[in-house]
Amino acid sequence: MRYLVLAAALLVPVAAPAATPTADWPCIQRLQPRLSLGQAWTGPTPAEGAAIPPETAALAERLVQRRMGLDEAEAEIAAFAATTDAAGLALLMQAVFRRIDTQRATIIQGISRYGHAQVALAEQVETRRRRMAELEAADPPDFDAIDAEERALDIDMRVFTERQHSLTYVCESPVILEQRLFALGRAIAAHLP
Repeated sequence: MRYLVLAAALLVPVAAPAATPTADWPCIQRLQPRLSLGQAWTGPTPAEGAAIPPETAALAERLVQRRMGLDEAEAEIAAFAATTDAAGLALLMQAVFRRIDTQRATIIQGISRYGHAQVALAEQVETRRRRMAELEAADPPDFDAIDAEERALDIDMRVFTERQHSLTYVCESPVILEQRLFALGRAIAAHLP
């Protein structure tokens, strides 16, 4: 009986994503699969079809790395800004944006798969719970089968619970990338003439 109550309690968090735009999105944050450059950049629009110079692309690659602190990133942006014009800064922002948006989209796809796995595991928990109820109602009860099902149910519920606890961290990953994008956008825009 305690498993019935616990299984029901565990299924509640899985139902919460129904309020979001898609049923396979398990996060509290609203799903926005892609960003647009205009959300993070108010500077000039990069010239259409303009190639990003290799040194600009290399700087963008370093800037998007989260292990680089924002102070260090701002110093590198300032050094770069001293050698370029507004068009060069726009290309840098475009390169930064493309990298972060691509990383973010990949993470969002992974979160969606994570959500699907949680829904499937919740369904498995529910199936095991029903099977336990059937085994307990049998006359005479098969105690070995009940014990085996109880162990399997316990493992599934423990995995489900641990994944639910990890979900908060997993869902923060796109937000962290967005925050870095906006911070880098402000740092680059600060050097516009």
